[in-house]
Amino acid sequence: MPTVYDFSATSISGKSVKLDQFKGKPLLIVNTASACGFTPQFAGLEDLHKTYGSKGLVVLGFPCNQFGAQDKGSNDEIAEFCQLNYGVSFPMMEKIDVNGAGQHPLYQWLSAEAPGLLGSKAIKWNFTKFLVGKDGTVVKRYAPTDTPASMAKDIEAALA
Repeated sequence: MPTVYDFSATSISGKSVKLDQFKGKPLLIVNTASACGFTPQFAGLEDLHKTYGSKGLVVLGFPCNQFGAQDKGSNDEIAEFCQLNYGVSFPMMEKIDVNGAGQHPLYQWLSAEAPGLLGSKAIKWNFTKFLVGKDGTVVKRYAPTDTPASMAKDIEAALA
């Protein structure tokens, strides 16, 4: 059975990131956008990173432009936006597709492991979140409307 540790991504600065470097740590994986009604969730994600990062939580942001073209910028522009507007210090990856023919392999796996409403595997919008446990398996999928703060109890359980 594959786990999150079998995947790689590319950082927003272009470096290869093997997810097995996070073995033993819970991950919160989020598809993000810079011009979305949910964009203020960057602040809450940063709060989770600051509160739980020292305890082991790793927040990973994956910009995506597939929903209303709400992340049109280059990787450099997205990184600057996140840092300037929300002080994002958690790892951001390069812009990817989370659905369709170009769907990133990580998102193929995440959406199969934790289908959404009515068993749908598609990511419905920006800021869909996946909590992955220390063992590399998906614990829970969260809707875009689920705020980062609302996930605190699940994160604490994943850290225990």
